[in-house]
Amino acid sequence: ESSEGKIKISATFNALKEFVQAVGKDKVEIETIIPDGMEAHDFEPKPQDIKSLGNAKIFVYNGLGMESWAEDAITAANNKDLIAVCASDGADLIETEASENESNEEHHGKYDPHLWLSLKGAKTEALNIKDALVKADPENKDYYEKNFNEFKVQLEELYNEYKEKFQTVQNKNFVTGHAAFGYLCRDFGLSQNSVSDIFAEGEPSPKQLANLVSYCKENNVKTIFAEEMASTEVSKTLANE
Repeated sequence: ESSEGKIKISATFNALKEFVQAVGKDKVEIETIIPDGMEAHDFEPKPQDIKSLGNAKIFVYNGLGMESWAEDAITAANNKDLIAVCASDGADLIETEASENESNEEHHGKYDPHLWLSLKGAKTEALNIKDALVKADPENKDYYEKNFNEFKVQLEELYNEYKEKFQTVQNKNFVTGHAAFGYLCRDFGLSQNSVSDIFAEGEPSPKQLANLVSYCKENNVKTIFAEEMASTEVSKTLANE
């Protein structure tokens, strides 16, 4: 495909790329900075990543401590025409607490950053992306508005479909490797318990693991959800117990 005339966009990770694609469609060319299979919380940009920001028209990042390097990267790119979009702006956020293993000083961020995992959060992020595209390319405002509204309807239909399904589910508790599903839980009245904290780091103490085992038994939890990028050792131990 020819990239001539397309708006060059740099997005930090895949979910944001999907939202940009949904709103920008064939008028955008998107690069993701964090590669597939890389834990976003641990990523540090390389010089070529900063260089790509120097050539981009729009930079889309999630914010809320997900990309602690974003502000520095914007400064280093030294691109006066760059429109930087913090996709989580204006969202109804969930506050986090420091885990047992860290002090408040070490605590990464005041809010849970995993907004895109909620269908309502996805709508907020797509709206911020749409506004940036309109700012960068006002001539095609109607095009971006139309695409955004279509995407919004898709998200709302999916939300309604899941809302109905989750209302019929008896057991609303689940256990996962990484506490990433706070917004999804809020959307559908679910309750998550996890092996590691919101920022996917560290392993639970023997006491925490014992508590999780008890929790699973008491709440009839039959499945431990593990993600492909994190070590599954602890999740496997928990499942065996």
